[in-house]
Amino acid sequence: MASPLVKLFSIFLIIISLFTPPALSVVPEECQTETNGCTNKEKALPLKLIAIFSILIASVIGVCSPLFTRSIPALHPDRNLFVIVKCFAAGIILATGFMHVLPDSFDMLSSSCLKENPWHKFPFTGFVAMLSAIVTLMVDSMATSIYSKKCSSGVIPAGGPVIGEGQHETAVVNIGHSHGHGHHHGPKPAGNLDQQLLRYRVVAMVLELGIVVHSVVIGLSLGASNNTCTIRGLVAALCFHQMFEGMGLGGCILQAEYKTLKKFIMAFFFSVTTPFGVALGIALSKTYKENSPTALITVGLLNASSAGLLIYMALVDLLSADFMGPKLQGSIKLQIKSHAAVLLGAGGMSLMAKWA
Repeated sequence: MASPLVKLFSIFLIIISLFTPPALSVVPEECQTETNGCTNKEKALPLKLIAIFSILIASVIGVCSPLFTRSIPALHPDRNLFVIVKCFAAGIILATGFMHVLPDSFDMLSSSCLKENPWHKFPFTGFVAMLSAIVTLMVDSMATSIYSKKCSSGVIPAGGPVIGEGQHETAVVNIGHSHGHGHHHGPKPAGNLDQQLLRYRVVAMVLELGIVVHSVVIGLSLGASNNTCTIRGLVAALCFHQMFEGMGLGGCILQAEYKTLKKFIMAFFFSVTTPFGVALGIALSKTYKENSPTALITVGLLNASSAGLLIYMALVDLLSADFMGPKLQGSIKLQIKSHAAVLLGAGGMSLMAKWA
C-alpha cells in the first residue's frame, strides 16, 4: 500500500508550511535584496510559469524513463548496461549532495545577515549533515529490520530458509545440477532475493524523501526571485538537474519492484515537488525575503539535512552496494566502466553547479 509514503510526504509538507510563515519576517536593512536592471517582477512571472511546466516535463521524463526500460533488453536490470547507467545516476546524486545542496547550506548559515553568536561560532552545516547521515543510517537499518520481520513470519521448511508471504517453497530448492568446482545452476534462495528486494524498497523511499526536501527548497528560491537574468539560466539548468536526478531515483524505484500504483505515486511526488516549490515561491514573492534570518536558517538547515541524506544514500546504499556486490566484483572490466560512469555523472552534475 502507498499510505505510509503519502503520510511521509504529508508530514514533510506540514513542516514546510509551519516554517514558511516566520520566513516572511522583516529583513534588516543591510540584508535587503539588491535591485538592479535585471529585477522586473512583471517580466519574471512569465518565466516562472514557463519554469513550472518545463521542470515538470523534465522531471517526468527523468523519473519515468527507467521504469520503461524493461521493454528494452539491453537495459534490463540483469544486464551490464543497466549497472553502468545506475552508477552514472548514483554519481549524479552524490554530486547533488556535495556540489549543490551542501555549499548552499554553508552559504546560508554563514551569511552576514545572521547573528555572530551562535551561527558564526559553530559549523552548523557540517554538524546537521552529519546528524542527518546518522539518522538516515538508523532509519535505513530499522526499516529494513521491520520489513524483514514482517516478511519472515512464514513456514520454515526442513533445512531451508524461512518462506514468507508470496514465496513458493520450490524457490528454495536447488533444481539445477552441481559440478565438482562448486558452481551451481538454478535460482537463488528466496530468502536472499526477498532481503535484497526489501533493501531496494527502503533505499527508494528514503532517497525520494531526501530529493523531495531539496526539490521544494530550490523551487521556492526560484519562485521567490524576480531577477530575470538569474531565472533564465536557472530554468535550463534545473531542467537538466531534475531529469538526471529523476533517472537515479527511477532506477531505484524500478529495482524496488513496486506495484504500478506505488510507482506512479512515487514518480508523481518527485515530478511535482519542484514545480510546487516554484508556485509556492510565486505566491509568497511579495512577502518572502530570502535574506531574512529565519529564511536563511530554515532553508539552510533543510539543505544540510538533505545533503547528509543524499551523500549517505549515494555512497552506502547505491555505490557501495553495487561495487561490493558479486556482479561487479566478478568483472574488473565492468568495474572500470562503472567507475567511469560514476565520474562522468558526478562531473556533469558538478559542472551544473556553476548555474544551478
